[in-house]
Amino acid sequence: MTAPQGNPEWLAFGTINPEFAEGIANAPTPAAAMPDIKSMREASAARRETLQAARGTADSAGVIERDLSIPVRDGTRIRARSYSPEAADAGGRKESERPLVVMLHGGGFCIGTLELEETNCRLFAKEHGCVVVSAEYRKAPENPFPVPVEDAWDAVQWAASNASSLSANPSVGFIVGGTSAGGNLSAAIGLLARDLPLSPPLTGLLLIIPAVTDFRAIPARFAPLIASYEQNRDAPILDQKAVDTFMTNYNPDINSPLFNVLSAGADKEKNAFKGLPPTVFQICGLDPLRDEALVYEQVLREEAGVKTKLYVYPGVPHGFWGFLPDWHVSKAFVRDTVEGMGWLLKEAHK
Repeated sequence: MTAPQGNPEWLAFGTINPEFAEGIANAPTPAAAMPDIKSMREASAARRETLQAARGTADSAGVIERDLSIPVRDGTRIRARSYSPEAADAGGRKESERPLVVMLHGGGFCIGTLELEETNCRLFAKEHGCVVVSAEYRKAPENPFPVPVEDAWDAVQWAASNASSLSANPSVGFIVGGTSAGGNLSAAIGLLARDLPLSPPLTGLLLIIPAVTDFRAIPARFAPLIASYEQNRDAPILDQKAVDTFMTNYNPDINSPLFNVLSAGADKEKNAFKGLPPTVFQICGLDPLRDEALVYEQVLREEAGVKTKLYVYPGVPHGFWGFLPDWHVSKAFVRDTVEGMGWLLKEAHK
């Protein structure tokens, strides 16, 4: 494999923001720094409770939340929650014009719950009049690859089939999104939804700090550009050791596009990404996953003719806003997520 040289502009994104370095010193230990999955889960749950207590219930005002149970292919049921706007005209939309959004949480395929997407789901409902289904797939190591992606895909199909009972109208917008591992699942679902196909079709993808390749099987034509695994191997929050832990437990097929999405584009002549819907990317500069996401955005835009919107946050690590939620860059990140959803909804009507 060709040694990674990296894109100089992208490498510059990896210079740590000194404000973050100061703030993270006083933040709780990231779950990714724990020695095993059990410890990671305990740390993640404690962090989630702390954040929820700090936020209180203010951001739930104006949103109707309902717990759901979604059946998946082996007869198991997975936990989910719907978020609907209370106002009849939220986001300037009538009740008959409410887009359908499915969100998938992060956590390295091993930790995390649907509550990690709570803020986004509530804001999408209030600001854009969306009906959002947040789905919690089964996790590794108890349920390794491909169970999480199969659960996520089954949840998306269920949402499409039950849109009317959810009071959603996917014909005005049908978007799948997620963070980190959830971004990986969303990218894989983008391919599945196009190829099987899903009806009604997806109109957009929201990929927040996504993983889209496997560092052990980067397609040769992309490898020279993907230097962030080496540059950010000791980054805060998510480092190479944490990536290794997650991958050991998830145990994916490293050549399957249901995990290694970039592997579908190994042969440029096949143009494997043509026909995907408009896609939003949010990418952190101090993240081992940075360059693969930047490569995917570039390939979608330049080779496949897919409309994209790109947000890059130089000098900050993977998932930073969850550890310093009151930091100005964290608040900007959340605002950008809401703005990106608005862009996808506008693109759905073009």
